[in-house]
Amino acid sequence: MRRRFSRQYRATDPFIDLLFNALLGFTFLFLIAVMFINPEARKGRVDLKAEYIISVTWPDQLADDIDLWVQDPIGETVSYLSKDADWLHLDRDDRGEINDTIVIDGKQVIYPINQEVVTIRGIIPGEYIVNLYYFAAAQARPVEALVKIEKVNPTLQTMYVRKVLLSRQDEEQTVVRFTLDATGKVLHISELPKRLTPYALEPGP
Repeated sequence: MRRRFSRQYRATDPFIDLLFNALLGFTFLFLIAVMFINPEARKGRVDLKAEYIISVTWPDQLADDIDLWVQDPIGETVSYLSKDADWLHLDRDDRGEINDTIVIDGKQVIYPINQEVVTIRGIIPGEYIVNLYYFAAAQARPVEALVKIEKVNPTLQTMYVRKVLLSRQDEEQTVVRFTLDATGKVLHISELPKRLTPYALEPGP
């Protein structure tokens, strides 16, 4: 019995060796593929780090649509019409109650927060202009909006806060104009009006 068992065990050794070598071969090829793929993946990675966050919020549950418009020092403007402009990006476009409903696990959930957010993801020295445009009024009363500008790096700091009262549809207001130096430091702030939208009723320069 021992000799028979011994012969059967030795007979299966080459097959086990073949499987083991095949496994080693596949493992080696997988590691080689990972070594070549990873550098390309790192090259294609997009850095979404923000330098500044500009946000506007207005009372929850309101169906009013308020738009945030931001222009950079070279004249590029970001808004719902163009959500990417150089280092500017519109991260959230809020349309009042129209896009307050989201689907989670097949169920509709109401997300009543009214907020628009623009991020500055790199520093271009010069003046930035922040405007609000009252796109759609859903009720007769004026709407109070809160605008905040926050510096993200190296730590989160609130640089500017202002409450703005919007009284009627199609109204556009310049909330703030601020100038950054090459390091991202705020040098100057003003509220000199400038129209950024192509259709505001208010006269502007």
